[in-house]
Amino acid sequence: MGFMLSKSMDQNFKKQQEFMLHNARLQMERQILMQNQMRERQMAMQIAWSREFLKYYGTFFSLAALGLTIGAIKKKKPVLFAPVVPLSFVLAYQMDMAYGTLIYRMRANQKPSKAYPPSDKLKDTLNVGKQNCCCSQLLQYRVDVISTIPTADHHSLISVSWMKAITSFL
Repeated sequence: MGFMLSKSMDQNFKKQQEFMLHNARLQMERQILMQNQMRERQMAMQIAWSREFLKYYGTFFSLAALGLTIGAIKKKKPVLFAPVVPLSFVLAYQMDMAYGTLIYRMRANQKPSKAYPPSDKLKDTLNVGKQNCCCSQLLQYRVDVISTIPTADHHSLISVSWMKAITSFL
């Protein structure tokens, strides 16, 4: 009788483990989607701020360029026109930030960090803004990164074996 009770408890325990793993995976995927959405909102806010700033800076630049040009012509000193050059670079940058492709070029030029070295297999998995990643891709990426680190202490060995055990369920 005790054997049947423990067998039934083992089955319930395994079902509970699978259920918890499934819920953890869903929660992580939802969290990733929420983080992506928050990042997109922050980028939209940054672009909106740049466009608003460009209005004020454009007005300042126009008045400064007009005043400096008139002053340079009236006083016959072309040196007075010199501040227009650096101000025009700032204006060009702000226009590119607000209405150009600066953010897309910044995304294209992003470099991998030392903590996550580049790998051909997983290069596009965690690429910002390209696609949504799921829990299994993150776990596999973590296992691959951890396996490249020399395991000198006991905790990293446990972490690697734990991650491999979890990915075997996925």
